[in-house]
Amino acid sequence: MAMKRAVQSLLASSSTLTRNLHASGEKKKIVGVFYKGNEYASNPNFVGCVERALGIREWLESQGHQYIVTDDKEGPDSELEKHIPDANVIISTPFHPAYITAERIKKAKNLELLLTAGIGSDHVDLKAAAAAGLTVAEITGSNVVSVAEDELLRILVLVRNFLPGYHQAVNGEWNVAGIAHRAYDLEGKTVGTVGAGRIGKLLLQRLKPFNCNLLYYDRLRMNTDLEKEIGAKFEEDLDAMLPKCDVIVINMPLTEQTRGLFDKNRIAKCKKGVVIVNNARGAIMDTQAIADACSSGHVAGYGGDVWPIQPAPKDHPWRYMPNHAMTPHISGTTIDAQLRYAAGVKDMLDRHFKGEDFPEQNYIVKEGQLASQYR
Repeated sequence: MAMKRAVQSLLASSSTLTRNLHASGEKKKIVGVFYKGNEYASNPNFVGCVERALGIREWLESQGHQYIVTDDKEGPDSELEKHIPDANVIISTPFHPAYITAERIKKAKNLELLLTAGIGSDHVDLKAAAAAGLTVAEITGSNVVSVAEDELLRILVLVRNFLPGYHQAVNGEWNVAGIAHRAYDLEGKTVGTVGAGRIGKLLLQRLKPFNCNLLYYDRLRMNTDLEKEIGAKFEEDLDAMLPKCDVIVINMPLTEQTRGLFDKNRIAKCKKGVVIVNNARGAIMDTQAIADACSSGHVAGYGGDVWPIQPAPKDHPWRYMPNHAMTPHISGTTIDAQLRYAAGVKDMLDRHFKGEDFPEQNYIVKEGQLASQYR
């Protein structure tokens, strides 16, 4: 058994070494997968779209690298599929993710680096990437402010029952009772975040002026000074926290452990009339269980910008369930966030071309090992 583990370790090291031998000194083929900007691409700061290509085309091509950019990412005849076999680097975003499966990794014989322009790399089969000796990295922190602000927006939209009033204004209607019968103040409500990493902490800080009761559940407890500064209470047991909350916000990565975490049984443990906001990942939720809970009124409102598959199908039940504040995946791709993650991508590529290490917090897979949050 010990000999078998040693051989496996040697093979993994060999794979890693093989992939990293390409890390410097030669011209690369970089494939970027982004959403189309179409008529909006005229904004020079709208760098996250296909047309602007993170603003790095001239820089890459001036060094002799090939830069292919597309939004066509699905199926065997897609542009992404055509370029996978000889791509050295693939850049994608959580907003229009290139799903890098184990099958695609097997085809990508020259692939060295999978880079996420933003945060959240669950569109990659991380175990397959680790086994193949690939490096997976993202621009940690690039859009945490953007996402936290958006979460606060969705909380207020749902708690204040804003959307029916907006639709009345658009449709020429006037029915105050139709809005006010389920509109509340945020002050005094109990808000719990499931996960208190970078985004979760920022959200709690932004909620403090609203005089809410703030709770958080996380694998790791904050230091007591930060807890006191924010005014948040640590909850050791998720299921014990849920019934206490008027508002629940999901701020955890999608992993094997968190996929489907909020199923029918767990949602039933939430307080009747709870508001849930999820800008983390759609697959943390059981799709039909959320739709059913919104229809029954057990969940008073569900909002977020993440879907189990993106783009979401036109017949996805979250599009049609009552009292939702769903949008396409937009919270982390503001103009400010785009400029930050574009600058981060350029820095990471420059380091990769020079054979230099990335900032440690940016690694998701390094030398065959997954980052702690994905284990």
